[in-house]
Amino acid sequence: MSITPDRLKSIKLLLLDVDGVLTDGSIIYNDQGEETKVFNAKDGLGLRLLMEAGIKVGIVTGRRSNALNHRCKNLGIKIIFEGVSDKSAVLNRIMGETGTGPEEIAFVGDDLPDLPLMRAAGFSIAVHDAHETILKQADLITSANGGRGAVREVCELILKARGLWENALESFGNAGNKK
Repeated sequence: MSITPDRLKSIKLLLLDVDGVLTDGSIIYNDQGEETKVFNAKDGLGLRLLMEAGIKVGIVTGRRSNALNHRCKNLGIKIIFEGVSDKSAVLNRIMGETGTGPEEIAFVGDDLPDLPLMRAAGFSIAVHDAHETILKQADLITSANGGRGAVREVCELILKARGLWENALESFGNAGNKK
């Protein structure tokens, strides 16, 4: 699948599903019935780099989770839509609140409830282990699975396409330069 940097250059908002994208899709309950989730630290760093570069990040998920709220607070993600049954229905609200158009929005999904938002967003991305219907709909398929670095991969692609990757590396003391 060919990715044109021009398509990614226009992205100003990255929207993400949670289960199967930010996590590997596992839902874990403790003995008290509380749900926990496992998030990937590399994905988190990618999201921070994206936000520091001025690209907004938001969550659109069908489930509600205290673990997700803690993770979003930790990362500084303020655009959060939980318990959403029709994910494309919130898109107009998100565009109004963020001042973005559909062509400036990328959405990462993995399963059938993500299909309407993937069709509505300007750029649709599927994690490598997504359902085959989602894979067929995607403009881009990550090489990594959900919860295993797929979001980091997307963040880096957007930063590189927008010419912001080298600036992101500068915060790590010229990490991109070999001696």
